[in-house]
Amino acid sequence: MTKSCTTLDLKAFEQTKQAVVADPQTGQGSFRSVTVWQDGARASTTARSFRIDTDEPAPLGGTDAAVDPMELLLAAVGTCLTIGWVTHAARRGIDFRDLRIEVEGDYDLRGYLGVSDDIRPGFGGVRYTVHIDAAADPAVLEEIRAAAEVGSPMLDNVANRTPLTGAVAGP
Repeated sequence: MTKSCTTLDLKAFEQTKQAVVADPQTGQGSFRSVTVWQDGARASTTARSFRIDTDEPAPLGGTDAAVDPMELLLAAVGTCLTIGWVTHAARRGIDFRDLRIEVEGDYDLRGYLGVSDDIRPGFGGVRYTVHIDAAADPAVLEEIRAAAEVGSPMLDNVANRTPLTGAVAGP
């Protein structure tokens, strides 16, 4: 299968951008997901018409039947960066022969397991590496990297404090 940055619908992208420039409210909205517990540590999340199953690894009480939520966060960062790389490359007329983004996060289970109040339960740090095969000048690839980072909603959500509220609703 041949893959190309040119399959990205830049016309739709630019039309959306112009619509938001003309009326900023056009660009405002929200995403929604619903997660339903299945059994043990397994859950199933629906977002639009898509389903994502999650579970915990066996050492944490799960059955390791699906991806862990921490891995989903890494995947969200990687996929969002991938979209940014492809978008900014296509806008510059650059195509990739290959693009792979590895995202890693370091954790310390003492926080999650409640063993230490001094250690956070989430990642202590997240980093990524872009592996790319393209006929492009390294300086241009650096411009694409910077643009992909600046415009990445997931990088923004991870790197900056996003307000979060919660509530309990009855049956």
